[in-house]
Formats: sequence, structure tokens, C-alpha cells
Amino acid sequence: MKGNKNEDLNNSEDNNKQNENEKNDKVTEEKIINKDENEGGTLSCELIKDELASHDMIFKIIVIGDSFVGKSCITTRATKDIYENYYTTTVGFEFFTLQYRINSQNIKLQIWDTCGQEEYRSLIQNFYRNSSLAILVYSINSRNSFDNLGVWLNEIRTKGNPDVKIFLVGNKIDLENERVISTTEGQQFYESQKLNLFIETSAKNGNNIQELFQKAAILLYQEHASYKDRASRVDNTIRLPFPGDENQNPMDNDDEVERKKKCCK
Repeated sequence: MKGNKNEDLNNSEDNNKQNENEKNDKVTEEKIINKDENEGGTLSCELIKDELASHDMIFKIIVIGDSFVGKSCITTRATKDIYENYYTTTVGFEFFTLQYRINSQNIKLQIWDTCGQEEYRSLIQNFYRNSSLAILVYSINSRNSFDNLGVWLNEIRTKGNPDVKIFLVGNKIDLENERVISTTEGQQFYESQKLNLFIETSAKNGNNIQELFQKAAILLYQEHASYKDRASRVDNTIRLPFPGDENQNPMDNDDEVERKKKCCK
């Protein structure tokens, strides 16, 4: 009996050591993955609240999707930290900015919130060009908005930059009791279309809103760094493609943006 107890104790200690080793291996693996994703190191990213701060890089983001999915609520929550409990239809587009400091670089995001009505579709398509990233939004309580994702996806892929990054966003998770699109269904669409991110949000309570745009800033920063690295390896006369690297009309400068906003009111 005594020998059996000692044997059981040794087996227990061996199992604990094995579990600990597996745990350490998993932690090490996660660190390596994060290191690879961040191109050799940890990125620090913080929101800059000073709208007049200078910037080192600027990227154009377009927010698209059906009407009533909460596109304007997402952008106002992200940029102004407010939620308006009433609905007003966006006519044409609205313009917002966010700025982040990633490592030592200031990254400015110019965000174009577009309307979802069919009659403005030709106007929206003008803003696909030179977008660095598209945020494609549906509502988790609207089957139609989810079924129409393919239409929006086809438009951004055929009329936008061929290298544009695309985030899929399932909004209104605060209405969980009205959900008709499961998280799994959204995940499957994201995987089947090979998009860059899938995330569920609530503009009403702010869930994952800041994370959404922070991930956008980090991805675009990493893509730009990768572009510069590739460009440094080739002849300077060769121009390599990069999402949004071309002339980003009509968002090249803030004065032009403000002029266009005033003329469209």
C-alpha cells in the first residue's frame, strides 16, 4: 500500500510537470505569434485627442453597408464618444478623423461614413478609390443587411484599390435578444471571403468600438512599414503598390475636405 501511494504521488508530480511544460510551451508560442504579427516587437498604440496634432502618416477608411446598421453611430462613438438615440439618414457622406500614436509615429485616420441608400450608390462608389481600408457593417438583428454583404463586398473589390483591407463588423450586439445572425455565421463569412478582421460591436454601449479603429490603425501602420521595407529592396525608380499610397483625392488635405463638406450641405 505504501509503495502504491508513493507511485501515485510520483505520477501526480509527473502529470503536473507535463501540464506546466505544455502551459509554458503555449505561452512561448503565443509570444512568438505576437512577435511575428508585430514584425519583431511589441507595438504601443494610444489615441491622440488633440485634433490639431501633426501626423506622419494618413490613411483613408470608408465605412459601408446597408442603411440602419449603425454606421454613423459607430463613427460618432469612436470619434466623439457619444451615442445619439435617434436616427437621421446620412445624405451622401460624413467625414471624421481619429489619430493614434504607434511607437513614435502619429497615424491619422480619415473616416468616410457613407449612406446606404440605393439612390446614392453611384456617389459612394467615388469614395472607394484609394481607400486604404473598408469597414463593412451589418446588423446582427437584420438578415437583409447580412445577405447584402456580398453586394457591398463586390463593389469595394471591383471599384476600390485591389489591395484594400476589409474589416467585417457585426453591430448592435446590445440587442442580443433580437439576434438573427449568429457569431459563427459572421465568422464563417469572414473566413470564406478571406477578410482581414471580424469583430462584433455595440455603438450604443461602446463595446469593441475603440478596439476596431485601433486595430485598423495598427494594421495600416504595419502594411506601410512592410511597403517601405519592400521598396528599399528594389530600384528607386520602381514604384510598389500600397493601399491608399496614391493621391487620395478628395482627402489629400483637410482644407479640401472642409470645402467639399460645405458645398454638399
